[in-house]
Amino acid sequence: MNKQIKLITLAALFCGITTITTATFANVQSSEKTEKHVEEKDDGHGHEAKNEHEEEKDDGHGHEGKNEHEEEKDDGHGHEGKNEHEEEKDDGHGHEGKNEHEEEKDDGHGHEGKNEHEEEGAGVKLSKEQLNLAEINITVLEPQAMAYSIYAQGEIKANDYTSYLVSPRVDSVILKRHVALGDHVEINQPLVTLFSESMAEAQASYRLADSEWKRVQKLGRKAVGDKRFIEAQTDFEADLGRLYAFGLSADAITSLATNTKKLGQYTLNAETSGAVLSDNFRQGQRIESGGTLFDLADEGTLWVEARLAPSMELDLPKNSKAQVNVGNNTYIATVTQKAHTIDPVTRTRIIRLQVQNDGHTLHPGLFADIYFALETDKKVLTVPEEALMRGSDGDWMVFVEENGEFKGVEVELGRQLGKSREIHGLPAGTKVVTKGAFYVAAEIAKGSFDAHNH
Repeated sequence: MNKQIKLITLAALFCGITTITTATFANVQSSEKTEKHVEEKDDGHGHEAKNEHEEEKDDGHGHEGKNEHEEEKDDGHGHEGKNEHEEEKDDGHGHEGKNEHEEEKDDGHGHEGKNEHEEEGAGVKLSKEQLNLAEINITVLEPQAMAYSIYAQGEIKANDYTSYLVSPRVDSVILKRHVALGDHVEINQPLVTLFSESMAEAQASYRLADSEWKRVQKLGRKAVGDKRFIEAQTDFEADLGRLYAFGLSADAITSLATNTKKLGQYTLNAETSGAVLSDNFRQGQRIESGGTLFDLADEGTLWVEARLAPSMELDLPKNSKAQVNVGNNTYIATVTQKAHTIDPVTRTRIIRLQVQNDGHTLHPGLFADIYFALETDKKVLTVPEEALMRGSDGDWMVFVEENGEFKGVEVELGRQLGKSREIHGLPAGTKVVTKGAFYVAAEIAKGSFDAHNH
């Protein structure tokens, strides 16, 4: 019995040890599995010793050790290591490494690598039917001396060098007019009679001086003495000069000695022949010294004043000819003067011409169209105004034909030569579209539109 108890006790002890050993071994294995599982479940935020599954499951935030699948799934934001598919899907915003497909799909806005079709879009080929339908003319540029004209607005003016303003030289009252507006007068023809107190005093003084001077001359110098002789002569000459200064003619002064006409009255005569252009006064009106009574002008020769922009470079030698159009009549005028100042009101430069008006068909105040005839000093290249077009950048260009293809070429503009324009930037012998440029521009624009919609 005791042996059985001992055996049972030993057996129980042996089983307990085995159980303990087995549990211990199981706990150890469980701990190892837990550590291994922890490594497999690592969060992938840069810790060392990532397991194989973690390398496959890397989140792609640029850490080292990307797997093959991660390289294929790169997000394409310019990081190194783009895969083959990423190179094919490049966004084409100018980064290096454009693929073949991207080069074909270039947007044509000036970036490098334009494709062959985009280069063809710079020009257009037109058939003979299109050329005839649009009436397109092609001209070979050849340098030549150009005769041209420059237009300016102008006005007919009285010739101030042959005009005369009639005015009293002392304060006077108008008694009577002898001519009216528009009349043609001759030299010494009476114009107006006036009265002046100052004139009356001057006339009276002259009569006395004239009488004394005549008496002294009759007696002789020895009889009257040198002093009296000189005094009489001086008084006479002073009173005579004052009457001339007041505007009296020689005949009017001579007649004072025998004329019984009232003192103070005097008549102004025409100093030149011409037409009365103005007579703004009334009889009985008092007019001050220097006030205008009549404006007389010789309309045989008149002025034409042309007004040009101050910035216009125009070389007009004296005696250059110009065509003057007034209504339906045409006249030839000669350049006589060029102003060196700018009109402060109109801000223009005045060129003065002289025109013959034998038929008296021109009158001061008429407006005129003036065309200056000029010629270039050397041979130049020119195109008609309609051949010039604006490019997409706003610069001027013409369309050049080469081997049946039309392309736009930018040019620099020179002088305005009548209806043509001087150009720079093309060699002589270039074929240029001089008529129908708008049609060519439309066809080129149409070709470019089609190219962008392929």
